[in-house]
Parts: sequence; C-alpha cells; structure tokens
Amino acid sequence: MTVSSAVPVAFVIDATHPSLPGHFPGDPVVPGVVLLDKVAAALEADCGGIIARIGAVKFLAPLRPGEVATLHVARTGARVRFRIERAGDPIMRGDAELVPVPAQAAAP
Repeated sequence: MTVSSAVPVAFVIDATHPSLPGHFPGDPVVPGVVLLDKVAAALEADCGGIIARIGAVKFLAPLRPGEVATLHVARTGARVRFRIERAGDPIMRGDAELVPVPAQAAAP
C-alpha cells in the first residue's frame, strides 16, 4: 500500500539562511544538504519516521534563495520516495528507508 503525503509541502529558503554566503558568493544556490534537511523534517512530522538510510538522491536543477519549492512524498511501508519541484519542474528526487521515531523523541 502506498501512502502519499496528504498535502505537498511548499517551502522557501530565505536569502538570509546561514548556509548561503559561502554557497556561492554572488550566485547563491541552496545547498543539497538544506533540501535533504527539509525532506527529513517532513518525513518525521508527516510519516512518523526518521531516515535510516538514503538509497539514492539526484539533484536535477539548482534552487535559488527565495524561490518556492514543493516537496512530494510517497511511502510504501518503510520505503519512501520523495521529490522537490519548482513550478512543476524537478529539482531533486530520491528514495529512503525509514525507522520509527523513538518514543522519547516523539514526546513533546
């Protein structure tokens, strides 16, 4: 059974994000690790799991600060496929394996 995120998650990485000054001066690009952090946070919040392993990730196009991007997630058991798009154009795609969030980490 495949479970998709009920609502795709739209986000913007602000130009003041601390990773941007060195990535790249004068022509900033949102680092891939920042995008993966967005994926990890969404999976923990929406799917109740944390990433145990990333099978593959492809970065297809750059995301610039201030651009609106949308995260889409499809889950089958512990396996998750994710993609990030900008105006319908793919920026990144990948797959991962989840493990449940430990009980003490899940508590508020």
